[in-house]
Amino acid sequence: MREFRLCLVGAGRAGMVHGRNFAFHLPGARVAAVVDAAEEARLRAARELDAAAFPTLEEALEAVEVDAVCIATPTDTHHALTVAAVRAGKHVLCEKPLARSREEALEMVEAVRRAGVVFQMGFMRRFDPEFRQAAETIASGALGRIMWIRSTTRGPHLPPPWAREAARSLGLLAEVCSHDFDTVRWLAGSDFAEVHARAAARKTAPGGDAPPDFYDVAVVSARLADGALATIDGACPVDYGYDARVEVLGTEGLLTVGSVAAGTVVRATREGAVTRATFPSWRDRHREAYLAEDRHFLECVREGRPPAVSALDGLRALEAVLAAVRSLASGRPEPVALTPIGAETGAQRADG
Repeated sequence: MREFRLCLVGAGRAGMVHGRNFAFHLPGARVAAVVDAAEEARLRAARELDAAAFPTLEEALEAVEVDAVCIATPTDTHHALTVAAVRAGKHVLCEKPLARSREEALEMVEAVRRAGVVFQMGFMRRFDPEFRQAAETIASGALGRIMWIRSTTRGPHLPPPWAREAARSLGLLAEVCSHDFDTVRWLAGSDFAEVHARAAARKTAPGGDAPPDFYDVAVVSARLADGALATIDGACPVDYGYDARVEVLGTEGLLTVGSVAAGTVVRATREGAVTRATFPSWRDRHREAYLAEDRHFLECVREGRPPAVSALDGLRALEAVLAAVRSLASGRPEPVALTPIGAETGAQRADG
């Protein structure tokens, strides 16, 4: 079998999770090139992954033959990098969120369609064994009709400087809660119809390390197209660890996924306290999910089949995020404007 060669764009935390998976944990795959604007980061990653280093994607694609590009860079770069990669005939695995705007996202979807390449959205929860089991249980009808879903994500640390700028990242609702919007839509099997969002800066005061429009906690109430209700809440930083949980209430029962605590070790102290360890980061909580996500991308490229989570799934999550951002500004519930699939995008939704 021919070697699968990847160009990793972005040598930060998420990028190196993917880079190490392809370099060390997926037989028949290797990282052939690393791209990062920061010289120290790209050289460090290139040494670890045994890859060539480049400051730009264009230079990498000119110098090294690769099959695919993994994009793990700030949100405001996703559009240009994706379009450049697919126009060069490369398959793409892109971290969330898809883009900053509906217009950028549609151009990405159309570029992927025209190129006929595999594009996989980086929603790793769809590959987490527990979340997949939950999805299968719901799909089986065991919970009856979905009444309400709550999805929670809380991160332990303050986001990097670029992610604190709403103009670059769309804020916490996109950078942290994109996974929640996708999870709700995926588990419910229904798109968002309306959202009402509220946010506040309660732990990190704006100014200094945080811009004036920064917020560190957000709550979204939503109505889905099929009438089910949903709640999404996110916070960052929380310090106590990484926290991802979902609760699904159906007409025939309740399902919960995830836990604040990691593992089953419980310690009772002589002072009467009971303690358990938490997940220190998202890399620990979803280690196996990231590996399964990367393996799925590799298999889709090799077998020429559509991925389980596509650019259109990224678009749908982004449309809900954008409506939530509008709701923050207006103080009112906002409709979620869904782009028609097929006619306007020229694309079909992948099974997932």
